[in-house]
Amino acid sequence: MRTRYGQAKADLKARPKTWLVTGVAGFIGSNLLETLLSLGQSVVGIDNFATGHQHNLDEVQREVSKEQWARFTFIAGDIRNLEDCKKAVTGVDFVLHQAALGSVPRSINDPISTNQANVDGFLNMLVASKDVGVRSFIYAASSSTYGDHPDLPKVEDKIGSPLSPYAVTKYINELYGEVFARTYGFKTIGLRYFNVFGPRQDPEGAYAAVIPRWIAAMIAGEEVYINGDGESSRDFCYVENAVQANILAAVSADDKKNQVYNVACNGRTSLNQLFRMLVEGLGKEGFGYTKPPVYLDFREGDVRHSQASIGKISKELGYECSHLIEDGVLTALPWYIKRYTAS
Repeated sequence: MRTRYGQAKADLKARPKTWLVTGVAGFIGSNLLETLLSLGQSVVGIDNFATGHQHNLDEVQREVSKEQWARFTFIAGDIRNLEDCKKAVTGVDFVLHQAALGSVPRSINDPISTNQANVDGFLNMLVASKDVGVRSFIYAASSSTYGDHPDLPKVEDKIGSPLSPYAVTKYINELYGEVFARTYGFKTIGLRYFNVFGPRQDPEGAYAAVIPRWIAAMIAGEEVYINGDGESSRDFCYVENAVQANILAAVSADDKKNQVYNVACNGRTSLNQLFRMLVEGLGKEGFGYTKPPVYLDFREGDVRHSQASIGKISKELGYECSHLIEDGVLTALPWYIKRYTAS
């Protein structure tokens, strides 16, 4: 029996569309690009390389055929510039808005830049997309919106107070989505990502995500640092699940739009469990790591536990978590190893 996602991909292959991916040189953006091109779609991408990388685009080019790559148009632009946004949305059916300045610590250190990218840039994209009448506007929301709400698993209609400037910006995106639906009849879907990981996630810099940072350290034989006691837990979500959610959201019926949906696997993995999982996985690949983790203070703005209910997205969009964290780690490790052992 064909899944909803399988049917969606078959339909897109039969009737290709034109997509805009903002933040296309980033981690999730480049994975979306690769999948869409492999499905025979035409893709416009925009990026200012603030956090994205040319090597991500180069890798996608190597992974797809020449004919597929020819359907990609890149715009070196900035979503904080309305004219760049207007140029990017011209002739587009679906917008997958991934461009943002991520990271809770970054937003605490520099709330102004985070607001400019995540609020001003988001509003520019929303206005430009509305004005040309794109069929649907899908945007990267965040689990940080749940803030200090204690319930687990997290359900979409129960949120608390935000714990960081980053969380504020992502909640503002959702509010703008609601207002544009009510005021202009413009259709959006917000996807609340929970700790997405996978190939092309950057291990470099002060704001690198935990999985690539730890894998890079383990391969190099360096110490791994854990914020807090290691018992904080997260619902880690392999990037293919996020790709699936974006495509299902974009092609969904109108009555499924003007909503927010969790994107995760309804799982809870502590940082200590994650550490052991990565050590074991790398061991199977021939990389023995024997150093114990180094525990630091809890990080400001972090929530203690995070776990998503995926009942809503499963029921309404037909989403199925295709990779649990164990599957995702094993699938991604060869890519990480190749990347971090290259001369």
